[in-house]
Formats: sequence, C-alpha cells, structure tokens
Amino acid sequence: MSRSELGEFLMTRRARVTPEEVGMPAAGERRVPGLRRDEVAAIAGVSVDYYRRLEQGKETRPSEVVLAGLSRALRLTEAEDRHLYALAGAARRLDEEATVRPVPAELLNLMDSWSDSGAIVLDPVLDVLAMNAAARELFAGFEETANLLEMVLLDPQGRRFFVEWQASAEATVANLRASADFAVAPARLRELLDRLNAESPEFPDLWARHDVWPKTHETKVLRHPARGLLRIEFHAFDVASVPGYQLLVYQEKGEATDGGG
Repeated sequence: MSRSELGEFLMTRRARVTPEEVGMPAAGERRVPGLRRDEVAAIAGVSVDYYRRLEQGKETRPSEVVLAGLSRALRLTEAEDRHLYALAGAARRLDEEATVRPVPAELLNLMDSWSDSGAIVLDPVLDVLAMNAAARELFAGFEETANLLEMVLLDPQGRRFFVEWQASAEATVANLRASADFAVAPARLRELLDRLNAESPEFPDLWARHDVWPKTHETKVLRHPARGLLRIEFHAFDVASVPGYQLLVYQEKGEATDGGG
C-alpha cells in the first residue's frame, strides 16, 4: 500500500515517543518502539480507525482540531508542528502563548551590532517588540512607537515622516492582513482594530479593501525631523525562531532631493 507523506511522517514520529513521555504505562511487549496507534488516537481524541487511515494514506486532510491533537500526542517540536500542518495542506495558526514570546536574545544582540542599519522586530499584529539604536534615531520624531500601524495612521509625525504617506498606509494595512493570520488569539488584534476604526478616518476604507501584501523589500523617502529627506532601503525577513515575527532592516541610501522613491 502506498502511504502518503503525512502517513509516513506520523509513523516516524510515533516511533520516537515513549509511553512514559505521555504518561502511559509501558507494561507488556511492544512489537515496535514508541506508541501504539490506539495510544496516539486516545491522546489526539480521534478513533483508532481514523488514525490508522491517516497513517495508511487513506485520509490526507485532517482538520485543524485533529492536527492540534496529533501534535500534542506526538510531542512535536515547533518545526515538526509546522511540517505536519504543511503536509496536511492546512494553515497553521499560533496560540495565544506563542504570539507573546520574547525576541530571542541572540537576535537582539545581532541587531545591536548593526550600527549602520536600523532594525525593528514586529509581532503578528505589527506591535514593535524591539528597536536597535539606529532605528530609534530614525524614528525619533514619533510620540509613540508601540505599533507600526499606529505610527503610520495615528501619530502626527506619520504624515510628515512617510513622504508617500498614502502608499505607506495602504502597504502597512495590507501587511497586517498578511501577518495577522498568525494570531489566533483575537484580543490584541480586536483592540488594535477598534482603536484604528475609531481614530483613523482612512483605516475603515483601507481595511475593507482586503488587500494582503506581506512586506518584502522597498526603497522609500522618509522625512527625518533633524536631517531632512532620506532615501531608505528596507528588507523584511521572517524570524524563523519565532514564527509570525518580522525583522525589518533599514539602510540609508543617502539624502533625497524630492519626494520620489
């Protein structure tokens, strides 16, 4: 019988988990190492027949509830969990605890070493979790730097700082659409949307467009309060160690003479 990639993956992970790891008795002989199918099924909350069909490749599209149960039963790492969801063709969403994890110290140290590049870390709702010194200098004119969308749409400095403000507003709202899928816990996202809807005249229409554009790379002109127009190139990177977080790196490309770029 031809097994699916999903079925093969489940079999290999099952073989690596001992009964003791999941609080089950290890009494009796076992033909193969690891958990039995009925044990995985019991922990995952599915029938033994359904789990057998998953391993045999007869079922290939389990629900998100089933995937979460399998991940728990098989004690998957974060990377293995993402792989499981990918094999099942499902969108993986982070739980509330996962969306409030700290920025790794190693990344903070790396950012601090970049004296010529500004760097900021954003979470799935574009809250600013960290800035290095160069980024703090770049955004020095803002009253608040807690959330990128609030900086663009609500802070008075936003309309001066982003020379092509409309384009920046559209792109940042579309970036929220792209990244907020990672945040399954809605409390912070709902709080942000409520504030933007109440305080930004432009936000409701921008949000209603349903544009989805993740940040990647762009060159733009920014108006620094002390140094005037600057041409800035930025790159956006996913933070592999903290899925859902984005690292934005800014590099100055010299002074700008107009609002183009």
